[in-house]
Amino acid sequence: MIFDLDGVLVDSERTWDEVRRSVVAEHGGQWREEATRALQGMSTPEWARYLVTELGVRLTADEAADVVVREMARRYEAGPPVLAGADRVVRTVAERYPTAIASSSPPVLIEAFLTATGCTGLVGAAVSSEEVGAGKPAPDVYLEAASRIGVRPSACAAVEDSTNGLRSALAAGMTVFGVPNPHFPPDAAVLARAMAVLGDLPEALDQSGPP
Repeated sequence: MIFDLDGVLVDSERTWDEVRRSVVAEHGGQWREEATRALQGMSTPEWARYLVTELGVRLTADEAADVVVREMARRYEAGPPVLAGADRVVRTVAERYPTAIASSSPPVLIEAFLTATGCTGLVGAAVSSEEVGAGKPAPDVYLEAASRIGVRPSACAAVEDSTNGLRSALAAGMTVFGVPNPHFPPDAAVLARAMAVLGDLPEALDQSGPP
């Protein structure tokens, strides 16, 4: 079982959006409404370049990434906004199956979730798209996560909330369960390709499991 992080295990999509909007406004850029969906799933280098080249932020991509990630880390200092039941789901699934996280968040924020929930020793692999060739919707991060836990992609189930995340897991050839983000709903046509659509993550305990 491979979990996305943002929007699936932590309620952070709105925080990412707020922080990026603020950085764009403070550094001479102009936000576009399509940017919210476009940025979801991108790796850190990808979204940092997007802020500069597409939204006009007057920083280098490295500087933009540093400003955003430092602010996200500051907001996580009191603990990440773990979604209700998320740690219980990860623990229960990890007792049954090899388990991983495949996220577009930087490693420092993935580690914050694992530490806060005590799941570090339970999750077999935690992969950031920073570590692979491309962010979501490319399948790279899911393929790497499957490789690290020693399971072929077609034998993995993935849990995703966003359009690009769903596309990534589908492109990796996995069985996909959608948990739509209520604040940033995924594209209906992409969501329809999921095996099942869950109202919340705890439903995964009843309906999911690698085929």
